[in-house]
This record gives sequence, C-alpha cells and structure tokens, in this order.
Amino acid sequence: MLRLSGLYLPLDHPPEAIAPAICARLGVAPDDLRGYTLYRRGNDARRRNAVQLVYTFEVDLANEADVLARFAGDKDVRPTPDMTYRPPVTAPVGWSGTRPVVIGAGPCGLFAGLILAQMGFRPIIVDRGKAVRERTKDTWGLWRRGVLDPDSNVQFGEGGAGTFSDGKLYCRVKDPRFLGRKVLEEFVAAGAPDDILWEAHPHIGTFRLVSMVEAMRAQIESLGGEYRWQTRVDDLELERTGDGQQRLRGLHLHDGGFLEAEHVVLAVGHSARPTFEMLHARGVHIEAKPFSIGVRIEHPQSWIDRARFGACAGHPDLGAAAYSLSHHCANGRTVYSFCMCPGGRVVAATSEEGRVVTNGMSQYSRAEFNANSGLVVAIDPARDYPGGPLAGIAFQRHWESLAYVAGGSSYHAPGQRVGDFLAGRASTALGAVTPSYKPGVTPTDLAECLPDYAITAIREALPVFGRQIARYDDPDAVMTGVETRTSSPIRITRGADFQSLNCEGLYPAGEGAGYAGGILSAAIDGIKVAEAVAARIVAG
Repeated sequence: MLRLSGLYLPLDHPPEAIAPAICARLGVAPDDLRGYTLYRRGNDARRRNAVQLVYTFEVDLANEADVLARFAGDKDVRPTPDMTYRPPVTAPVGWSGTRPVVIGAGPCGLFAGLILAQMGFRPIIVDRGKAVRERTKDTWGLWRRGVLDPDSNVQFGEGGAGTFSDGKLYCRVKDPRFLGRKVLEEFVAAGAPDDILWEAHPHIGTFRLVSMVEAMRAQIESLGGEYRWQTRVDDLELERTGDGQQRLRGLHLHDGGFLEAEHVVLAVGHSARPTFEMLHARGVHIEAKPFSIGVRIEHPQSWIDRARFGACAGHPDLGAAAYSLSHHCANGRTVYSFCMCPGGRVVAATSEEGRVVTNGMSQYSRAEFNANSGLVVAIDPARDYPGGPLAGIAFQRHWESLAYVAGGSSYHAPGQRVGDFLAGRASTALGAVTPSYKPGVTPTDLAECLPDYAITAIREALPVFGRQIARYDDPDAVMTGVETRTSSPIRITRGADFQSLNCEGLYPAGEGAGYAGGILSAAIDGIKVAEAVAARIVAG
C-alpha cells in the first residue's frame, strides 16, 4: 500500500470521480488500481466561493514499487506507514507487585490507565470528582441554578475538562509512533463515530464523550483496573534516598486513608490548584509557565459560515465553519483565537467559589446558533506574574474574582458588546447577538476584570480580525469574561524517564503538569507516561 496525499477534488464531485483522479495523479491505468481507502479528508477554503475537498488515500496498486520509484521525490506519494500500536512491555505472568496509581480521570489519566491495564498492571485510578453521569448533573447544577460543587464540575470528575468542550481530536505534537491513531481507534471502539479516523479536524462533542468514557472505564475494570471516585489526594508519603533525593512511597487521602504507591501518574488537570500547592510545599520541582487570559467572543454561526465558505456555506461536507486568528500588537502582546467552538455555547467553567471562568463547548452536531472562541492575550511569568512557581495561580484567581463581582456575584458572567468595548464604554444592554452562557450574562465593562494591556491588545486586534473574517468586529458581537484556564500556569518538570526531577516514582503528565494542551495531546502523553511506568516496574 502507498499513501497519496494532497488530492484535490471539487466540493460537489461524485464518488465515482475519485478513482480516475487517483489514477491520473499517479499516472497509472485504471486496471492497475486494485482499491483505495480514505485516510484523511479536509477542505481548502482559500477561494471561499470555490471550496475544494483535499484527500489522503491509502492506495493498493498492482505496480506499487514502480510508482514509488517514479515519485521518489514527491512528499505526497509515500509507502503507507505501519501505525499498529505495540506495547513496549507487558506485566510478567503472575505479576503481583505494588499496583501503579493514576491521579486524575481526564484524557491523560484515562489513557494512562487504559494502557497500563492493557499491559497487565491493573492500575488504580483516583479522582476527586465523580463518575461522568453524576458529574454531569452537578455541572448542570451550576449552569441552570448557579450552584457550584467545588469537587464535581467542568474541571473535576471523569473525563476531565475535555468532556465539556468541543471534543477536538487534533493537535500539533510530533507523533512518529502514531500514538494519536491509537487514541482515535480506542475512541471509535468505545462508540465514537468512525469519521474521527479520517476527518482532518475531528471532534466528538460532549454527549458522545459521556458514553465513551464509560465504555473505556468498563474496559479498564474488565482488565483488573480499579476506580475510586470522590478521592482527593491531600499529601505524599516520601522518603529520602541515599543521594538526598525524594522517593514516593504512598498517598495520603482526604478521608484519612493511605494508599501505598511507588509509581504514580500525576494526571491532574490545569485547575488542580490545591494539588499544585501541596506539591510545592512538599518540595516537588515546579516552575511557572506561560498561559493566556482574555474573553469568549460569540457571533452567529451563519456569519462565520458565510465569511469562511461564501456561496458554499451550508454544504453538508463542510459543516459549521471554524477559524484560527492571531495578531501581534503594538504593545508587544499577541492576541489569538483559542479553542474555537463552531455551533456551540459558552459555559461556566469555574471550580472555585466566588470566581467566574468561561470556556467553550459544542455537541457533535455543532448545530447551535452561535460560534464562540476564546479571544486571549499571551502572558508570561517574568513580565506578568513574577513571584514564584505558584504566582500564576494567584494571578488567575485575582481576575476570576473580579469577574465574579462584575457579573453580579452570582456566577453570571460579565459581558460587553464589541461596539461598546471598542468605544471604551460599559454595556448597559446587549444587542442582536444573544450570549449563550448560563446561568446568565450581566452587561458591564470588561475593563473591570482584565488587565489594561489585555484590553489594549484586544481593542487593536478586533478590527484586524474583522478585515479577515467579515463582521468579526460587528458592534453587536458579544464578549463574556474571563477566560483564564487556557493551559496550566505551572510545569511540574520531569526528566527523560518521565519522572519528576526530584521525586522518584512521581510521573507528571498531561495538561495539568504542563506537557499537553487538549484532549489528543493529553491522551498521547498519558500513553507515553504509562509506558515509562511499565518499563520501570518490569526493570525493578
């Protein structure tokens, strides 16, 4: 088999046009084409009124060697790589050692647990939150009634923050072992639609993610794994080694219990602030990391569809349009779109009382009226929150608390029309664009809950983006604040063996540890760390 990339066809081409296009591109006769399967499909919307589909196919040819030789210098014609996942080690027969523990049941912890279970190590997975269906009820409690459960919400519980998101399944990490393919295949086996295997920008959506994580939990348990819900790790049991380093011996739990543990995957999310504080107090090496701050901006999805796809808007093979924007401002700041959710809604994403945080979410259909995206400003420790490894957490809390007050101290989000924001005046009412955030939006001035440099940068960027996407800076577009959880504000540094630099047996992983951003990259990191744990267990 060979892989043919970059095959362009018109948006409305008939299925029977594919085979002749493959033959023409490879210069082979129709009889030489034994078959083909779709590997990837995207679109090219640079000419918005003449959008094309862009394909990658796995092609079976009678004269494959000759074709590969003829196209030796063509990056779009290559042998199909072997993408089969093969675990590097497995548990010895009859293995009965101390079981590995995974802290956190988000994408990283889920895949760390799954791989450890598949390799025969019967992991224990602990999470401060609840199983996904109970957690969903608690999350809706905030959205519908303004009642927050600090341990069961958008951030904490089975599935992690990715459960209440767009369910995007693509990332930019280098993946020479095709671990991302392993992730997608496991998701499909758990009930995800097959199209995530070939869509260029696959997504799942919240409702489907709920049943999928349940199916994957069942597989882990069938392989000897164990889940412990509503179990918060409050401290580490450490001992000093001969060289003065620390070695992990167990976990002290919130209920007074103790869990013996020598290999722990720390897969907490980016909002596990008490855990970060505990680790810092215990001397685990942590450093401050850059992240971003800003707002969620909403437009009618129809505006974005027309701006991106022109006359092709609404075509079933295109779906709801997305965008990606970036602008470097005169004050040295960069404003960019983040976690764009087509046909979705803005959601309340706080995990602490007396604070307001926004995030975006879509269902698989992406059929709701508004498009939303984070519109955020990149910040860094040296310039914006000096003062130690945990200074970024204090920075986040400060602006989240101000957003709570600006919204009316009721978990309503502060909101502002773009026209008012650009004019520097508070909004007293909203316009034609109805915000989707629940439990509600309070018109106000977002300058009350964002740094001055962020306000200045976003005001400069909006008209620039309006020239790239028609009506992006429309006066009635609405912004809600604040978006502070773009990524972890800390990095729990680790070595080449994936262990903490100064705490043997602790394996920082995923987004909370500062090594991933999004569902797919977090899941990939979980696989890598699980493999490292297994190798260490086998090596003794």
